[in-house]
Amino acid sequence: MEAKAYAKYVRISPRKVSVVLNLIRGKDVKLAKAILEHTPKAACEPLLKLLKSAVANAENNHSMDTSALYVAECSVSQGPILKRIRARAQGRAFRIDKKTSHITLVLKEKE
Repeated sequence: MEAKAYAKYVRISPRKVSVVLNLIRGKDVKLAKAILEHTPKAACEPLLKLLKSAVANAENNHSMDTSALYVAECSVSQGPILKRIRARAQGRAFRIDKKTSHITLVLKEKE
């Protein structure tokens, strides 16, 4: 049995999210939560919220034991890019790409 949670259109670059996902992949939920709370990265806040959502899904939808859960899979893919313009010298324009992420988190029970 597995519980999934998705976060779509998160306003942070997928590259920054994948660094933090590598820290929690394969860890049990308590340890992953502690890592996310004490890591000084911007991606930790939405990932902590997503982890709590996945634990709630496991408990309420699948009647899983929350103390035996671990992060089985976690992945990030790129969402749509918000394109913005910054004014530059001599009437030129400079494009700024504001990237978004789609994050998937899968929890499973230890046997």
